[in-house]
Amino acid sequence: MPAQEAGGATNRGVMRLAELWARAAEPTWPPLPTADSTIVIEQVTDDSRAVRRGACFVAIAGVRSDGARFVADAVARGAVAVVADRVCAVPSSVVFVRVPDARRALARLAAVHCGLADANWAVSAPRLRVIGVTGTNGKSTICYLTRAILRAAGLSTAQLGTIEYDLISRTIEAPMTTPPATDLCAYLAEAVEAGATHAVMEVSSHAMDQRRADGIRFDVGIFTNLTGDHMDYHEDREAYRRAKRRLFDGLEAGATAVVNVDDPAGESMLEACEAAVLRYGITRNADLTARDIRGDATGTRMQFVFNGTRMPVSLKLVGTHNVQNALAAAAAARAIGIEWPTIVAGLESVASVRGRLERVRPARGGESSCTVLVDYAHTDDALDNVLRALRPLAPKRLITLFGCGGDRDRTKRPRMAQIASQWADRIVVTSDNPRTEDPADIIEEILEGFSAA
Repeated sequence: MPAQEAGGATNRGVMRLAELWARAAEPTWPPLPTADSTIVIEQVTDDSRAVRRGACFVAIAGVRSDGARFVADAVARGAVAVVADRVCAVPSSVVFVRVPDARRALARLAAVHCGLADANWAVSAPRLRVIGVTGTNGKSTICYLTRAILRAAGLSTAQLGTIEYDLISRTIEAPMTTPPATDLCAYLAEAVEAGATHAVMEVSSHAMDQRRADGIRFDVGIFTNLTGDHMDYHEDREAYRRAKRRLFDGLEAGATAVVNVDDPAGESMLEACEAAVLRYGITRNADLTARDIRGDATGTRMQFVFNGTRMPVSLKLVGTHNVQNALAAAAAARAIGIEWPTIVAGLESVASVRGRLERVRPARGGESSCTVLVDYAHTDDALDNVLRALRPLAPKRLITLFGCGGDRDRTKRPRMAQIASQWADRIVVTSDNPRTEDPADIIEEILEGFSAA
């Protein structure tokens, strides 16, 4: 049976509505109205087009449309229960419940319906332990490094993020960094069925703001950094920070928060966190740090220092930012009990990460007089990390080609130009998925960041 249906719907079996509600409900939710105790839910969805008979339809206010407008359509297609955070016109034959936050309700209902949550509302630790990574940059690399460590420990590990969703039995291209709540729960449930005991996933600020991951109990939350991005979505920098912090606000006492203390926003992630804390960093006092860092075109060598013990590590990845990424992955693995020799072996096994300083090889039999690397850097901070790492390694010239996506944060465009001009010998400004914007307009906004010289 497929793990999901099109349009954001879980389809994991049947469950009595009363049981579903009892297991998913928070204290702020109202009790179910008096209803036939035989009502069963075969599907949880927020897409009226995906509704089939026996569905629980959750009406959420989306970015482009309001689910409350489609209640009648959902009922006509077979919905037997409707959940919303405002009053909706629902026939008396259909159960209607009003909750404080429909998005959060969707995530919790989906988790229970997919079998991810036990009767005490928690992702069952024996079935799946989840590590979530949030921050502006580094999420994908940290996920790959963490998965490598867990697999070196013999643990079957799923991975969801910007590049792909690895569900053990299959791997699919990722349409977005963090899937919608119903899809996320269905994917994790599919991974469990395929044998996964652990999962590592990127948690975007959009996802946290939209409550997509509110149905998941995280064993570890990782914070990388906070730099300028997504100001097209978030009200301001503070709203962006609060969205990231929601991951740590939701960690339970038995979980662990892994935080980059080199970043000014690191400690602020812990303001309302009840979990244990592991701090990592290079420039400030931390539980896990790196010393004697040396790098060249083949990789980076260093000494990890934890509780006074030094451990040599030889990464195949280039740059100080990847030292930070390795520290984060190592701290997360240590938080769930993996021993240091296995952690080091896992880190050293990663030769590259797709789209992260990934080398473009010449055609078979061909030769090239230059080294070509592709990186997903799409913020000024990420571009600075990449070019700062490459500058000492460029024997002749460092040529940088970049663009900025359309319909996204416009404020970073001139900043990326400033970074490129700081490090590169030659710069090519081009298009990067302009979406609905005129590519020439995007380029003009980038050019504003260059000095007259």
